[in-house]
Formats: sequence, structure tokens, C-alpha cells
Amino acid sequence: MSDFKAQLKEQLAEVDWKDLIPHAQRDALIIVHPQLDLIEVGCAIALDDTFLVQNWISEQLIKKPSSEELSNWNEEPEIKFKTLIVQPFVIASVILSI
Repeated sequence: MSDFKAQLKEQLAEVDWKDLIPHAQRDALIIVHPQLDLIEVGCAIALDDTFLVQNWISEQLIKKPSSEELSNWNEEPEIKFKTLIVQPFVIASVILSI
């Protein structure tokens, strides 16, 4: 498991919203709340940990982007996201500016 987490960690990327638009258009983008660790979420999705994933969904800690979020991000295409590809999804978390 730690090898798998290490592999996912190597795949983390920082991208602009404009790079995520195609994934949002094909409904493959999952937004992860900043309080969750993207690697942990990626592991849970990849390993099909239904209980954990359903729990996060019910708490709205992972979700599909809302139309309001999409609209806001389209107005600010340089907003940064931390991303991870977990086929067939791209999971992303907004990088909060300080």
C-alpha cells in the first residue's frame, strides 16, 4: 500500500483550471475538499473503498463541481488546482491562496 501511495504522490500535479476544463466537460472531474488528502482520496477511489468514498460523498467532501463553481472557475482560468489522475477520473483540490 505504501508503494501505491508513493506512486500516486509522484503523479501529483499542479495545473490551471483551463487544463481541467476538458475533464469537467466529459464529467470526469471530482473536486476534493481541501481538508482531505488527495493521495488518500486517490487510494480509496483506486482501491474501490466504497464505504470511505460514500462517506466522503455524503459529507460533501468529494463531489462533482457545481455549475456555480464551473462558472466561477471559467471566469478565473488561472486558478490553481492540485490534481491526480485515478482512471477514469481526475481528482482535484483548489489550491487556496494565502
